[in-house]
Amino acid sequence: MISFVLGVEDLADTRFAVSPLHETVLSLRVLRDPGLSALHLPWRRSVLPRLGALDTGLLMSLVGRRHTLPDFLTPRPMDFAPAFDDELAAARRASPGLVRRDLLAAHAPDPLPEALQDAIDPDDEPVVRLRDTVCELLRRYWELAIEPAWPQMRLVLEADMTYRARQLAVGGARLLFADMHPNLRWHDGVLHIDKMIGRHRVAAAGRGLLLVPSVFAHKPAPPVSPDEPPMLAYPSRAVATLWAPNPAADATALASLIGAPRAGLLHLLAEPLPTVEIARRLRVTPSAVSQHLRVLYATGLVTRARDGRHVLYRRSSLGDQLTDRRRPAQITIS
Repeated sequence: MISFVLGVEDLADTRFAVSPLHETVLSLRVLRDPGLSALHLPWRRSVLPRLGALDTGLLMSLVGRRHTLPDFLTPRPMDFAPAFDDELAAARRASPGLVRRDLLAAHAPDPLPEALQDAIDPDDEPVVRLRDTVCELLRRYWELAIEPAWPQMRLVLEADMTYRARQLAVGGARLLFADMHPNLRWHDGVLHIDKMIGRHRVAAAGRGLLLVPSVFAHKPAPPVSPDEPPMLAYPSRAVATLWAPNPAADATALASLIGAPRAGLLHLLAEPLPTVEIARRLRVTPSAVSQHLRVLYATGLVTRARDGRHVLYRRSSLGDQLTDRRRPAQITIS
């Protein structure tokens, strides 16, 4: 069990952060052990073919046999939503002594894998070289495996934080932690994290508590070292929605949303057309067309540009997205 002793000031300084580097590093567990979370199997299947050029042996060696990870690769986020490059720069600044400590701790009691043997070199230069190699490899892995899905992942994480903030406001720390994971227990100012490899107690002592929701965490994940300030990555809600296939497009949905006449106009405006030409094609009056065009323009679904005496209308990029893969509605304007 790992415990965080939190005073009143530490609770007042409890905050949340979204960390792209944490997600990148925690995803290595799923990559190495597909049985860890069936929810992520669709992601894993889609990612593996992209990693052919990477040193996956070195990547996998970062994960201990008991799924522990080196703390220096998950530095404490200083902002609510730091950029990946800023977090990686912090990891690159880890001292050789810290790199040694964290790699050995992640693999204890086992020896270090062959790919990480430079970490136990008495000279600092091989350790620094290994650190920089690992960080550069993580950057390339992020670009291939995590960054393409990061916007969707961040939406899930931010939604989780909104929910947690409400739990904290309604029921205090007890309700916040009781609802977060079965392994968490709040009692008498101490947050207990059960079923941990480590056995230590950390006094926050004014450093607060940082909570990091994670798509890839399968259980609460505090730092391995007792020397690190209190931080807890925990499993986010609604992760199952991330990799679910998009529903098939409903050809009638757009017409139901904005009406059949305007849906039909959107399909017609794949090319720039003036009002009079639209009216001619539909065999209606220009004024009838103008009424619908004004609404479509005001909602950002069409753009307009003047060409001599005529104003040309065309679907906007948003209009393109709405009409994508949907059959044109029958156009009837009155």
